[in-house]
Amino acid sequence: MKLKIIFSFLFLVILSSCGAKRKVVNTKNPGVEIAEPKPIRLPSVNATRFTKKLARRNPRLNKKTLAYIRKYAAVAVKEMHEYKIPASITLAQGILESGNGKSGLALKSNNHFGIKCHRNWNGQRVYHDDDEKGECFRKYKYPETSYNDHSLFLSQRSRYAFLFDYNIKNYKKWAYGLRKAGYATDRKYPSKLIKIIKEYKLYEFDEVKKRRFIREIKKLNKGIHFEKPSVTEKTKGNFYRVKKGDTLYSIARKFSISVGNLKAINNLRGTIISVGQKLLLKN
Repeated sequence: MKLKIIFSFLFLVILSSCGAKRKVVNTKNPGVEIAEPKPIRLPSVNATRFTKKLARRNPRLNKKTLAYIRKYAAVAVKEMHEYKIPASITLAQGILESGNGKSGLALKSNNHFGIKCHRNWNGQRVYHDDDEKGECFRKYKYPETSYNDHSLFLSQRSRYAFLFDYNIKNYKKWAYGLRKAGYATDRKYPSKLIKIIKEYKLYEFDEVKKRRFIREIKKLNKGIHFEKPSVTEKTKGNFYRVKKGDTLYSIARKFSISVGNLKAINNLRGTIISVGQKLLLKN
């Protein structure tokens, strides 16, 4: 009788452990994570004064849209200078796609552009009803990462390549080009973007000069450059084994952390590392 009880207990333990394994291999939680560096400080593009002036001239303008412009205009300008996408287009898309940052998707996952997972996405994800029920969308820690991923999405796909032949100040061509490339299924998508750009004069942000803006970024952040998000494999302890040709700087950039942080975590006094050495990437 005792043996039966023991075997029954062991069977339950094995069964529960198998169930636990199935949960770990859940498609909603793949074995990778997106490393998102904390957003850097950005220089003013006079968005506050700009939106106040707009509101005085037209009190009927949407206050939530004006607030969105104040919050993300500088981010759109940064992306423009880095990827050659008009700031007016990026801002208008963010306003439209995220409902001024108040849509369920934006609030739940900081996804301001409705970018779906697609095959090559290995970062965090959420499931949301769109064209179909329960579609997979990308999830970000910071809205700024969503903006950067939007730029990468357009600049790294061949079907959008023709857009970059357009003049960066020709937002109308860009609006119709996005629809032509298949960014949205809505036939009125270009006219909606153009209406937002005209009504809120977003084209003025396309005029922000690159040299001064970049100089101000370096000044505000003490020379630190913007680190792009990267997808890394989730491993126990998050260790990295140094390979031939690696430097502390290249490893820090690869995993989107600062050299100072990497040195502090591993108690390094200098920057000398050796092949085969294991570096801790996270505490």
